[in-house]
Amino acid sequence: MNFIQNNFHNLLAVCWFALCWGGYTRYAIWKGRDTACLASVLHLYREDWMRRMLLRDNRIADASVIGNLERNASFFASSTLIILAGILTVLGASDRALSLLADLPLVQQASQGMSEIKLLCLAMVFVYAFFTFSWCMRQYNFAAVLVGSAPMIGERLVNELERKAFASRAARVLSLAANQFNFGLRSYYFGMAMLTWFISPWLFMVVSVGVVLVLYRREFHSDVLEVMVFTPTESAPTEAGKETIAST
Repeated sequence: MNFIQNNFHNLLAVCWFALCWGGYTRYAIWKGRDTACLASVLHLYREDWMRRMLLRDNRIADASVIGNLERNASFFASSTLIILAGILTVLGASDRALSLLADLPLVQQASQGMSEIKLLCLAMVFVYAFFTFSWCMRQYNFAAVLVGSAPMIGERLVNELERKAFASRAARVLSLAANQFNFGLRSYYFGMAMLTWFISPWLFMVVSVGVVLVLYRREFHSDVLEVMVFTPTESAPTEAGKETIAST
């Protein structure tokens, strides 16, 4: 009971952090079902990609793209292990780390036990990130297998309906892998926010909200999303052309 009373602001901060992270994840999934966002738009592009892949005899470029995506996830998984090693090293010398933090301005003093809890929470964030990135890598492996098993042009035993089903299934696997990669990146965003917990729990809460706003802006209102949703072309009708079409 004394621990809760003495560290109420820290407990409130970590609960707020969990609410921001989990709440935004659930909100993004719910809003993405009927609103254009990076995840939903990219899934449509992946479906186009898989349909066009079935029209090519040479799929080396497609396999290469999937390999590059997998290497990105592998890079972050390896980086996460290095970060975890650093956190565990600091955890083993927490008293020395506390003395270094005490010399920094604007840092709120905390007990050694509370500082170790903060480090453990930070380690848990990156443990989650590692599992997420490693699962993303495996799913890209599954997608590579699907590309290797894709029906060839002119294959008589496969009808058009089966080809469409295959393209949809392969795109879904790619999107699942990309979603896991996105979750891992969010872990990095919120992990960076958790670093401010060592300065002040109130600053930690403010930065957590800031991370949510940044993620929302990039996911639902970024410039790249606007470009991907609609890119005008020479064949696209102009405003005058639209009026002419509407009047006929």
